[in-house]
Amino acid sequence: MATTQKLSSFKYEGANRQGKLIKGEISAQSPAIAKAQLRKQGITAKKVTKKAADIKLFSGSKKVTSEDITVFTRQMATMMKAGVPLVQAFDIVSESLENPTMTKIVLELKNEVSSGGSFGSSLRKQPKYFDDLYCSLVESGEQAGALETMLDRVAIYKEKSESVKKKVRSAIKYPITVIIIAAIVTAILLLKVVPVFDAMFANFGSELPLPTQIVVNMSESLQQHGLVWLAGIVLTIVLFQQAMRRSLGFKHAVQRAVLKAPVIGEILNVSAIARYARTLSTTFAAGVPLVEALDSAAGASGNIKYETSIRNIKNEVSSGSELALSMKAENVFPAMLVQMVSIGEQAGSLDEMLGKAAVIYEEEVDEKVAGLTSMMEPLIMAFLGVVVGGLVVAMYLPIFQMGNVI
Repeated sequence: MATTQKLSSFKYEGANRQGKLIKGEISAQSPAIAKAQLRKQGITAKKVTKKAADIKLFSGSKKVTSEDITVFTRQMATMMKAGVPLVQAFDIVSESLENPTMTKIVLELKNEVSSGGSFGSSLRKQPKYFDDLYCSLVESGEQAGALETMLDRVAIYKEKSESVKKKVRSAIKYPITVIIIAAIVTAILLLKVVPVFDAMFANFGSELPLPTQIVVNMSESLQQHGLVWLAGIVLTIVLFQQAMRRSLGFKHAVQRAVLKAPVIGEILNVSAIARYARTLSTTFAAGVPLVEALDSAAGASGNIKYETSIRNIKNEVSSGSELALSMKAENVFPAMLVQMVSIGEQAGSLDEMLGKAAVIYEEEVDEKVAGLTSMMEPLIMAFLGVVVGGLVVAMYLPIFQMGNVI
């Protein structure tokens, strides 16, 4: 049985069918296979040499993010719309990518396509990076002979979805970051500043005010059991993460609870609705049947509440019910979206109406995130003032009392 050889990068020099000198790189198992692949592309290779491995300090296998996939999709869509052949587009895009892992993936896709495979089937061999929705849309574009149009739609979908995710993450990270900073500042004060005052108060020979005594006790506890506190916090975070990964029931309970949180819950609700409208619009416009499009929208919802509702809607639509009526029955989606879907169904322009709805709710996410940021700034200042200012005042209370006595 033949063994699979590891792909290597080769530099080549050659000429195309017009006799123009071409230089570039190609991934293959051997120089002979590299030359054969180049011949399929219409390039006569005169020189093929193995590329020396780049030596980078602190380098490693860099994780491929959703943003990397979005950039790749947009660049491929641009190349295809410009009339660049698919295989050559892979070469151009791979050279412009900053993530070496993503570059390797693109070259593997290129080799699959060069060997006679379709773009969609090549993507399906990379399920870790390209989900079923992505692959299905590309395959439908290939079958319809409109790959460049479909790639553009997929790129828009990925860009819009990534933009909404970034804004939601930003809205969640902002208050969390401030709380962490406040905790660090408080810990420094309790460990470094309060003990100095405590030593000074020991010479007063009088009972400390209650707020001061509480702060002193916190400082002593942190000094004696600080490592235990830190271990407890780290253990809690780790256990929470493991529970989210391993317990579906716990994860669903957290997802439902977060949707009820003030302000943040509103942002998450609107972002889920925007994602639903955007996914359904993109898939339905690509010619995917509505039932299958709803299945994709459920998987992309990101929250069990909406995923459950969308799957219920899918079952109703499968039984012959109208999409708008099924959405209304779930009592999860806003009335405006239901009305827009109803108008789209009646006018035969459901994908267009869903696209307009997606834009509306994506803009609403922007507004809510901006509103949260402007609201959080004074609240954070007040929070820090109470925490840090409260510690300072508690430390100076005994001194103020001495001044009153004198």
